[in-house]
Amino acid sequence: MTVPPREYHYRVDREGRLFHEGSEILDPVVLRFFWRTLRRTEEGRWLSVCQGEWNWVEAEETPFVVQRLRLSLDGAGRLVAAELVLPGDYREPLDPASLAVGPGGLLTCAIRSGSYRARLGRRAALQLAPYLVERDRAVFLSLGGRLHPVTATGPIPKIADEPAPGFS
Repeated sequence: MTVPPREYHYRVDREGRLFHEGSEILDPVVLRFFWRTLRRTEEGRWLSVCQGEWNWVEAEETPFVVQRLRLSLDGAGRLVAAELVLPGDYREPLDPASLAVGPGGLLTCAIRSGSYRARLGRRAALQLAPYLVERDRAVFLSLGGRLHPVTATGPIPKIADEPAPGFS
């Protein structure tokens, strides 16, 4: 007789925090495990399997929320690389070709080799904002000496004509 797997249920809030039965999961090792193993089932649900236990995750739009960025700048203050940082200090490089503006003007990007979309949280979006440029009603990310187009999957909000204070 096969014993059914034990099942647990988790929730990810809009800021990317993971909760189990109302308590936030803070252990970085556990969080990194979740972000590395989380996958979408054929039914469209999010599942992370650990030692035969099924960990179901519910999220409003995506469980993957970039909380901050690690930016690498050259001597002139230009962006040369950006690393995505998710909860638990799970990190991946930003693929500039995957950056998009989704519904509500929220920035998204590909993670896990393009398998899933992550939403940039407020802090991460603010960190990237000084390097977004608007030209001819299109938005670009200035990174690595190139302008990378930001795809629009929803309405693009107006970007300020002037750079943020402290940036040129």
